[in-house]
Amino acid sequence: MAEGYLRRKIDAYLVSWRADPNRKPLIVRGARQVGKTESILHFAKEAYGNVVYINFVEEPKYKLITEDGYKTEDIIRNISRMDPSRRFTEGDTLLFFDELQEYPEIAASLKFFKTDGRFDVICSGSLLGIHYRRIESNSVGYKTDYSMVSMDFEEFLWAKGYGGRDIEEMLWHMETLTPFNESAMKTYGNLFLDYCILGGMPAVVREYIEKGTFEGTLDIQRQLLEDYREDVRKYAEGMDQARILNVFEQIPVQLAKDNKKFQISKVAKGARFKDYRGCIEWLTDAGIIHVCYCLNFPELPLRGNYDDTKYKIYFFDSGLFVAMMDEEAQEDLRANKNLDVYKGALYENIVGEALVKCGYGLYYYKREDSTLEEDFFLRTKDSLVPVEVKATRGTAKSLRTLIESGKYPDIGWGIKLTGGNIGFSDGIYTFPYFCAFLLKEYIRRAEPDKFINF
Repeated sequence: MAEGYLRRKIDAYLVSWRADPNRKPLIVRGARQVGKTESILHFAKEAYGNVVYINFVEEPKYKLITEDGYKTEDIIRNISRMDPSRRFTEGDTLLFFDELQEYPEIAASLKFFKTDGRFDVICSGSLLGIHYRRIESNSVGYKTDYSMVSMDFEEFLWAKGYGGRDIEEMLWHMETLTPFNESAMKTYGNLFLDYCILGGMPAVVREYIEKGTFEGTLDIQRQLLEDYREDVRKYAEGMDQARILNVFEQIPVQLAKDNKKFQISKVAKGARFKDYRGCIEWLTDAGIIHVCYCLNFPELPLRGNYDDTKYKIYFFDSGLFVAMMDEEAQEDLRANKNLDVYKGALYENIVGEALVKCGYGLYYYKREDSTLEEDFFLRTKDSLVPVEVKATRGTAKSLRTLIESGKYPDIGWGIKLTGGNIGFSDGIYTFPYFCAFLLKEYIRRAEPDKFINF
C-alpha cells in the first residue's frame, strides 16, 4: 500500500467492481474532500496499465472532448489529440473523469463506453446531488453509483493500526453481551474521543496520524468549512446563497438547544419554512448535512411515515461540527474530554453520522402530548428498533415505554448507547458509543435470536 495512503472501504468495492465482467461505468459521489480522488487513483494505479486522468476543474480545456459527439472513438481521438502521450490499451485502460460537477454533460458518454466495452470509466465529483438530474438523464441504465463519505470509526481504527480481528472481537463482545475489560474500555474510549474531535476527513486524520498530535488539525478543519462556504457561493445557482449559509451556520446553534428540532423561524427574522425548504435540500444534495425526520408514529414502514416539516439537522462529519463550536465549548471538550458540550448534541451527531455511514436513514420520534421522545430508529425485516443516545448513564424512560407498552407492536427491544460498558436489562441492550459503527452488522447477525431473551 502506498506510503501515507489511508485504507478505505471503497478499496474493496473498487476491486470487486473491476472483477465484474458486466461492470458499468462507475460514478463516485460524495462531499468535498472525503477522499474520492485519492482512493480512485490509488486503486487505478494498481489495477490498470494505463490511467487517463482528466480533472475538469484543473483542465477545463477537456470539456471540448465531446465537441464531435459522445461516442467512445470520438472522445478517445479528441483526448489523444490534446495530449498525444496518453495511451489507450484495450482492456487495460481506465478513464477517470474527476470533478464531474464542472461538466455533467460527460455523463452522456457513459452509454457509449458501456456499449463499446473496450475501456473502463470512473467519474467522480462533489455536489453531484445538485446536478444529478442532468447526470441521470444522460446515463440512466448505463452506470453504477457509489456514495463515499468521510472516514467512519472503523476506518479510523485501521489508520491507527487496528485490523479485522480487533473489529470481530468488538462484535463478539456485543453478540455475547460480554463487557469489555477496563483496558479495552479506556483504549477504545480514548480513540473514539480523538475521532469525535477529528472527524473523518482524510486530510485531518492524516495530519493527526503523521504528527501523533492534534497540531494543525483545527486549521485544516476550519479551511474545509471555508471551502464549503465557498462552494455555496459558487454552485448555488439561482438560489438565495445567504439563506443556505444562514442554515449552515445555524446547525450547531440549534443542536445546542434542549429541543434539538431545527426551527426555520430561528434562522432569520421572519423566516418561513416554504422559503427555506430548498436550502435544506441543497445542503443535503451537496452531502454536507444529514436530515433526521420526525415519525408520525413509531411503526413500520418508515418511508412515508414522517412529517417533512419536523426534523433535526446533523453535520455529515462530527469533526467539522466540533470545529464550528464556540471557543469555550471546544476548550471544554479538548481539555476536559467533556463530550456533553452542547447538551449532548455532539453525541447525537456522532451516532447519526455512524448510522448514515452504515446505510440507515435517520428518523426520530417525539410525542406531542407527553415527554416520550426517541433519538433514532433502525429497522430489521419485520421489526423497529429504537436507539437512545444517553449523554449520562441515567435510565432510558422513553425506550422502556416503547418496549413495554402495547401501543407499539413493531417494537420488541431497543438499544441504548452510553459512555459505559455492555449490558442488558428488560429488553434494552446497552453498548458503548464506540460500538455505534457496528450496529448494522450486529443486528444482521443477532436479530433472529433476539426475542429468546425475554
